[in-house]
Amino acid sequence: MDFSTAPLPTQAMPRRRIVITGLGALTPIGNSPTEFWQGLLAGRSGIGPITLFDASHHDCRIAGEVKGFDPLDYLDRKDVKRSERFVHLALAAAQQALEDAQFQITALNAEQVGIILGTGIGGIRVLEEQQTIYLQKGPDRCSPFMVPMMIANMAAGQLAIHFGAKGPNSCTVTACASGSNAIGDAFRLIQRGDAQVVITGGTEAAVTPLSMAGFASMKALSTRNDEPEKACRPFDRDRDGFVMGEGAGILLLEELEHARARGAKIYAEIVGYGLTCDAHHMTNPAPGGEGAARAMRLALKEAGIPVEAVQHINAHATSTNVGDIAEVQAIKSVFGDHARNLAISATKSMTGHLLGGAGGIATVATALAIYHGWVPPTLNLDNPDPECDLDFVPHKARQLDVRVALVNAFGFGGHNISLALRRYSDS
Repeated sequence: MDFSTAPLPTQAMPRRRIVITGLGALTPIGNSPTEFWQGLLAGRSGIGPITLFDASHHDCRIAGEVKGFDPLDYLDRKDVKRSERFVHLALAAAQQALEDAQFQITALNAEQVGIILGTGIGGIRVLEEQQTIYLQKGPDRCSPFMVPMMIANMAAGQLAIHFGAKGPNSCTVTACASGSNAIGDAFRLIQRGDAQVVITGGTEAAVTPLSMAGFASMKALSTRNDEPEKACRPFDRDRDGFVMGEGAGILLLEELEHARARGAKIYAEIVGYGLTCDAHHMTNPAPGGEGAARAMRLALKEAGIPVEAVQHINAHATSTNVGDIAEVQAIKSVFGDHARNLAISATKSMTGHLLGGAGGIATVATALAIYHGWVPPTLNLDNPDPECDLDFVPHKARQLDVRVALVNAFGFGGHNISLALRRYSDS
């Protein structure tokens, strides 16, 4: 039997509606959703020389670091020492999202609160540190906390412990698509009735010596060390690779009736989730962005939204040659002539690429774009690549009445995610 054209099974009951009621952000351009949004609208670059370690011997010596963050503002000293930076960032952003939503986890609702977080790398810093200790001092000197500090699922686990959330708990690890993958999976959990509320998004803290060396050896990183603010140049002819970033973007997703009952503020509604795989190459996208195009189509199909209704895309747009072109080809494939009417933002031009955290902050940015009616700019688009000939909102933010938007995220291994968001309406 040919399953390729078989209809998708229909659900017996109407799907629940899922809204975004809380936001949290720790980013290279701001340590709260408000600071992050102000940085986006101002077109502020968070890229600069690496300070987290001595990068003087590295080919790439720049990154988008989170600045002025003190985990002791959120955790006690003992817990800080026993957990890693990617956990600290996620926990801080999650606390912001809960406070923003004015939602408290209690003994009465704990079992209906889930946590789904994405990270691509996890605790690589502690792995590097403990490997050095092992080689220099022997196995007996390795920390008993090495494994629980290192493993990728620990951000989701630690948040559950800290906040007392006893519902579904999981970690997505799909490289640079991890954060968006987590948000999509959280959306599905609430749709199915497995949770009423889910803390979700992505976190990453991979600005470390080994991580930077590994990406540099692939020739994936920009080496524009003397002009860090100009290094990340999505869709620009002179781009020479991506810039590593770190941070966390966390959202509180909530079933609509649950949110209404408590009078919650609603930023936007998530209405579609497309998830595909290229099945093509470890790092390069499929020719023509075929897998990315299918993800966008699936998100719009689930949402029941025609392509002409979409106004804005927060693009994956990492500032790599093959990636940027493939995404443009995918957008043209899905939207046809309407592609030229889209306002497409590449927010990584300001933050760098947060890997597994990227989808989280991109979705935060898109929810704020819908809520406030502005779309962020794409920095450093001075000489557009002739193959990237769409409207990328160059240099300055633009006021736009955004009713429907997509968030794209693509990861090594061929993972493609597209999330469809729309302005919340009672109807």
